[in-house]
Amino acid sequence: MYIRKALLKDSVVISAIAKKVWPVAYKNILTQEQMEYMLQMMYSTQALHRQMREAGHVFYLAVIDNSCVGFISFEISYMPGQTKIHKLYVLPDIQTKGIGTALIEYAGNIATAQNNTHLILNVNRYNNAVYFYKKNDFTIIGSEDIDIGNGYLMEDYIMKKQL
Repeated sequence: MYIRKALLKDSVVISAIAKKVWPVAYKNILTQEQMEYMLQMMYSTQALHRQMREAGHVFYLAVIDNSCVGFISFEISYMPGQTKIHKLYVLPDIQTKGIGTALIEYAGNIATAQNNTHLILNVNRYNNAVYFYKKNDFTIIGSEDIDIGNGYLMEDYIMKKQL
């Protein structure tokens, strides 16, 4: 496996990965309608381009045998000394193979090189990914409910990891 920086044209690949992961990751958490709304809001080509061009999110792809199998997006110095992971997904059939951990380590190395001392992220409070992040040395430092429109809330933990 290797990790490479995503280009604007990779937004199609990122969107395709999200559309494979979300039905598995959120099947017992979100309604189909909310899932479709959020996928469009966050993973349409236009939304991804906006995140890359305007919001300061950088995306990296995990690649195995010339196939993209996961991605991470983050924002260096989201807050002073803190890099925020905005997205991290690995295809369901190869989760537990260390790819997500490798993506976190990669982001951490980039953050450290930019003099950031922590990684932070939000994760749905009911998602099993909470355990994955705890295993990767993140701790819960708070929670928040974020209104994303259409009557939907993201019910998240805020997690932090010392680099």
